[in-house]
Amino acid sequence: MPSHPTIDVVIPAHDEAGSVGSVLADLPRERLRDVVVVDNASTDGTADVARAAGATVVAEARRGYGSACLAGLARVGAATPPPDVVVFLDADYSDHPDELPRVVQPILDDRADVVVGSRVLGDADPGALLLQARFGNWLAARLIRALYGLRVSDLGPFRAVRWDALQRLGMVDTNFGWTVEMQVKAAKLGLRYAEVPVSYRRRIGVSKITGTLRGTIGASWKILYTIFRYAFSSSSRS
Repeated sequence: MPSHPTIDVVIPAHDEAGSVGSVLADLPRERLRDVVVVDNASTDGTADVARAAGATVVAEARRGYGSACLAGLARVGAATPPPDVVVFLDADYSDHPDELPRVVQPILDDRADVVVGSRVLGDADPGALLLQARFGNWLAARLIRALYGLRVSDLGPFRAVRWDALQRLGMVDTNFGWTVEMQVKAAKLGLRYAEVPVSYRRRIGVSKITGTLRGTIGASWKILYTIFRYAFSSSSRS
């Protein structure tokens, strides 16, 4: 890791005009080279709010959390040189952006390649993590430990990854399986994995996943499918 590593941030956003400005305002911008907000087919002016707050905005018309993350990675990867570290966090202001230094520190200390901010290990406001989200994390964590031998407590969106590790991971999921794909592939490749406690609050607006029955079922199915898919696949690249 260079003595002054470059850190870029990718923030997927779908109809988050009411919150993305607060996310951008709370980021420790002096530590960052670029902050990319991926406008994932928003209809509420999310892109305008993000630009006004100083973010680089990338449009991704294909709906899906993973699609937005992939578009953001394409943007930061086109920079010369590419970043040393990429941080992902949500645009709904449920994460605490000011805790970014805590999330990247294990990478800067050369102790980890992938770091996940764990809401389970940290402080979550009452009602911030809905019951279905807590149960889903609990089940996924136990399956990952049983099938991959990796101790996981959360599939949280606030995470940091070394750029060279991202290249090895070869991320492909375009929707709900993105976060767990990263973790199980990291386990299969023997990457150094760490978790740090992070704070979590009630999001602004309604969750597109746990806030609806359709979203909850869709995300649950995709997460379980992804865990089993890579457990019994000979390759981590597809």
